[in-house]
Amino acid sequence: MPTNAQHRNYRKTYKTPRRPFEKERLDAELKLVGEYGLRCKREIWRCQYALAKLRKAARTLLTLDPKDPKRIFEGTALLRRMNRYGLLAEDELELDFVLQLTTQKLLERRLQTKVFKQGLAKSIHHARVLIRQRHISVGGQLVNVPSFNVRTSSEKHIDISANSPYGQGAPGRVAKKRAAAKAAAGGGDDDE
Repeated sequence: MPTNAQHRNYRKTYKTPRRPFEKERLDAELKLVGEYGLRCKREIWRCQYALAKLRKAARTLLTLDPKDPKRIFEGTALLRRMNRYGLLAEDELELDFVLQLTTQKLLERRLQTKVFKQGLAKSIHHARVLIRQRHISVGGQLVNVPSFNVRTSSEKHIDISANSPYGQGAPGRVAKKRAAAKAAAGGGDDDE
């Protein structure tokens, strides 16, 4: 029987709110969507779901004895990961601080937010467009996912990609068209 090596066990990456029409939550979500230039509420729910998983892991580890080998091993791994992604500072490397994380902190680490904050884009929405149109690279690797979580080590390597018209790449469609029109206009003067 043939097997597929590329099989992935997909599961939901977000969880919808229990109460769909709660005014305070709807207003807060709309504010976040605008502030971080998100496409839909699902992007917020995805962040909240990821945060809930992190907090749950921290909670279960906190119930264990501080000398427990599982808590030591998994706790340090979790904190190291949080630090690598810039969610916790060096002086906050304790499980209690994982419980204090907010959705905004996760949204701040997105590539879209970083591109805008570094001044590569004119607005948060422009940042999303640049990423989707393959103009942004992280450490020389082209990334076209706006929700890409940027590590602290990669933060200074966010740049316009090498083969982008905005960088050192070939001119884009409009630039080529203008150059052709300019050449034609210049060529027309020579004939007369």
